[in-house]
Amino acid sequence: MSFSDRLSNGWKLTNSSFSVLKKNKQLIIFPIITGLSLLLVLGSFFTGLLAMSGWDFKGIQIDKSSSGYYVFIFCYYVINYFVIVFFNMALIHCARLYFNGEEPTISKGINFSLSRIGVIFTWAVFAATVGTILKAIQDRVGFVGKIIAGLIGIAWGISTFFVMPVIAYEEMGPVDAVKRSANLMKQKWGETLTATFSFGIVQFLAMLAVGIPLWLIGAFISIPVAVVLGLLFLLTMLAVMSAARTIFIAAAYETMNNRPVKEFESSTLDGLFIQK
Repeated sequence: MSFSDRLSNGWKLTNSSFSVLKKNKQLIIFPIITGLSLLLVLGSFFTGLLAMSGWDFKGIQIDKSSSGYYVFIFCYYVINYFVIVFFNMALIHCARLYFNGEEPTISKGINFSLSRIGVIFTWAVFAATVGTILKAIQDRVGFVGKIIAGLIGIAWGISTFFVMPVIAYEEMGPVDAVKRSANLMKQKWGETLTATFSFGIVQFLAMLAVGIPLWLIGAFISIPVAVVLGLLFLLTMLAVMSAARTIFIAAAYETMNNRPVKEFESSTLDGLFIQK
């Protein structure tokens, strides 16, 4: 498949994902809730650090050589992963309902995630363990550690691409879920994600299109107004892009399991990965 064909397929996939989201606008609430929840988690952990330093901002000290530091990081990762997986799984289930001709609702998505709460927590602990180990490598091995952690992170991202739907619909523990996700990538779709998927291009173009007007507002009207509008646009764009990407993952997983999905062409999805 030529590079131009991959770009064409990527554009089709992007449009298909946005088409599903456009017909189910309520689904954008999931990434919005996720973002707000993560901000609250970050705020609570920062408040804890501030309290331990006697409410002295300058007194906050981080000792990366202590075990307490990594326990803190681990706990932070667990909560973050739990929040992300909980709401992303709810969104994936809503997408599946839509693909099956059913009406997706926020309550149906939340209820499904609640029914998988144990699996979600187990995965959060497992992913947090991996994240903490990578963080320790980065901190303790210096520049080489950053390279090693980066390479492992890339491999981890590819291997866990389909973990979300796997743990949602297949009775597997974290290790088996990673193996299952990696096998899906390797056996049917190949090992390397191509340049097909164009969400990054869409995001860049959106930022470029809005960035110029915001610059003009800041230059000729008011900088604070431009900043506020810019933040609102950024948060909205991130929510939309996150929802669309998650819808795509749901569609790809359904197609790989020989279940056709609305809005997506199977031939286009098959071109997403380079065959081994």
